[in-house]
Amino acid sequence: MALPLNVYQRLVGIVSTSPEIIYTAPIGYTGVVLMGQVANLSADTEEILFSYVNGDTTEIVPNSPVSANDVIKLFSGKLFVLSGESLELSGTNGTDLKYTFSILETLN
Repeated sequence: MALPLNVYQRLVGIVSTSPEIIYTAPIGYTGVVLMGQVANLSADTEEILFSYVNGDTTEIVPNSPVSANDVIKLFSGKLFVLSGESLELSGTNGTDLKYTFSILETLN
């Protein structure tokens, strides 16, 4: 059976207080991250750390503040995640920081 050319993924969840892999591009696919954001639902300013992991960890958004009841876009443009590579996210609040990502997985 042939693999589909394009697969759309939507990721939603609560940001962990310890670094957590939230997405890994499947073997044979490249993940094109179309949008990534974190909402802070608390009454306090919180911080997030968003990284790209490909054997080494590269911070994309290092310890960035997210104001109370606000949203932060994690990057502008597109972000490519090659097969087997990952995105990692953590924050200072384990209940009130929520993430949303839209990803297009395209066959290599």
